[in-house]
Amino acid sequence: YSLLDGANRIPDMVSRAHELGMEALAITDHGVMFGVMEFHMACQAKGIKPLIGLEAYVAPNGYKNRGKGEEKDSFHLLLLAKDLEGYRNLCKLATISALEGYYYRPRIDHDLLRQHSAGLVATTTCLGSEVNQALLKGEYDRAQYLAGMYAELFGEGNYFVELQDHRLPEQAQIRDGLLQISRELKLPLVCTNDAHYLCKTDAQPHDVLLCIQTGAQVADEKRFKFSTDEFYLKSADEMAEIFKETPEAIENTMMVADLCDVQLGKQKADMPDPELPEGETPRSFLRKLAVEQLAKRLPYVEEERYLQRLEYELEVIEKTGFESYFLLVREFAEFARNQGIAYGVRGSAAASLTSFCIGITDIDPVEYDLTFERFLNPERVTMPDIDMDFEDARRDEIIKYVTQKYGTDHVAQIVTFGTLGAKAAIKDCGRVQGYTPQETDRICKTIPNVPGMTLQKALKESAEFRQMVDNEPRVRELVETAKTVEGIARNCGVHAAGVVISKEPLVDHIPLYRGNDGQAITAFEMGILEKIGLLKMDFLGLSNL
Repeated sequence: YSLLDGANRIPDMVSRAHELGMEALAITDHGVMFGVMEFHMACQAKGIKPLIGLEAYVAPNGYKNRGKGEEKDSFHLLLLAKDLEGYRNLCKLATISALEGYYYRPRIDHDLLRQHSAGLVATTTCLGSEVNQALLKGEYDRAQYLAGMYAELFGEGNYFVELQDHRLPEQAQIRDGLLQISRELKLPLVCTNDAHYLCKTDAQPHDVLLCIQTGAQVADEKRFKFSTDEFYLKSADEMAEIFKETPEAIENTMMVADLCDVQLGKQKADMPDPELPEGETPRSFLRKLAVEQLAKRLPYVEEERYLQRLEYELEVIEKTGFESYFLLVREFAEFARNQGIAYGVRGSAAASLTSFCIGITDIDPVEYDLTFERFLNPERVTMPDIDMDFEDARRDEIIKYVTQKYGTDHVAQIVTFGTLGAKAAIKDCGRVQGYTPQETDRICKTIPNVPGMTLQKALKESAEFRQMVDNEPRVRELVETAKTVEGIARNCGVHAAGVVISKEPLVDHIPLYRGNDGQAITAFEMGILEKIGLLKMDFLGLSNL
């Protein structure tokens, strides 16, 4: 999720680490934590220890400073979480950097690190760090001072001198300086390998991805590019060979892995408390409200059948523990009604008599013989999902109401990721490799216009596309490159409907990022948020209403 720079897909990377017999693997995207929960789950499924991290950008003149040239003056700093406290601090740092420190990229500074350093491990990082930049300028004393400051900031045993060797002359240039700092300050060495892509053969597709990011042509000699093909996931044997002169740096990679043990997913995020009359619990109030309102909403019906159905529903709701959820949704519906905002409820929620009684829905499910189990089933305990449609022009009022009611740090809209689809991959790769728009259009016209279409599927389903690939080497070459970048996240946006609400500040559970207009959005996508147990509401804008 280092967008248009990291060419790794999480499942592939975890599988490759497993194949190589690795015991642990770290994720440290540039300035963001978009992938950490997906990565954590993928590693656990393969029996690999996930190390949760972030490659932060440090602004030396203060994270809020936006002076001329500031964008060039941010240094890299590798951070890894040792425990849950460290994970929460990482979330806080990532959130502040995106919402308050953003200037070309999300930024933090030394003062913020001092406030949120507990539970974190850090290193001298890559060539882009403060320590290494000082060494490259020949300023050894400055580099040593910075390393000492960081060692003090993170506490004994939590700051490492990091060695990298991707066959870059600059890395060879600073190596002796780093070894000297390690000796003089008694800081442990650790060797790492920056993996921007999976295998050595992926260097060329990664280069294409960098060109898509920078808008450059592959043929342009002066553009930004990686000068070696060493930025892939290396095996233990390869690393042992590269760092044979510093065996302790190899051994210490396991020391870092042992230091870090973050068990995510064990804690569930609580939803906010609904408003309750004095002396009532969510359970007693929901029951009282539903029974009272049944008589008011349906005074004309034969009661026994309805009371039996309501009793059954309330028992299921109580057994699954979702009383608060119904009461919260009732508050949203009540606000919309009081404000004269047209709204409707879509989907299986219409099958709930409880929802009808307390004023969430307006359809009598008994009369229409709608099945409650489609909505909430005692056998499959997942959060019920009441999707609400609001008139399009006034959806913002609902979000504003929820934000004011629960607090800005308890409510956020949800991130979505735009990925390179089959046609976009062909067009983007073609553009940077010097193909004309007419050439890429001709290829794209033969790819079926079906949701979820991939280049692999297109080869099976479109005879015309397959023929073109088989018979024209130039087309085949482009399609092979496009396949390697297809499906990689290229940008982030805001979900059209999803909003999350939590009892504690969201940043205690997840990192936040900034949407296009600067508003807070979650750094995790919808599926991940549901797994953590956060209250997710779908507030849809519908012009028909």
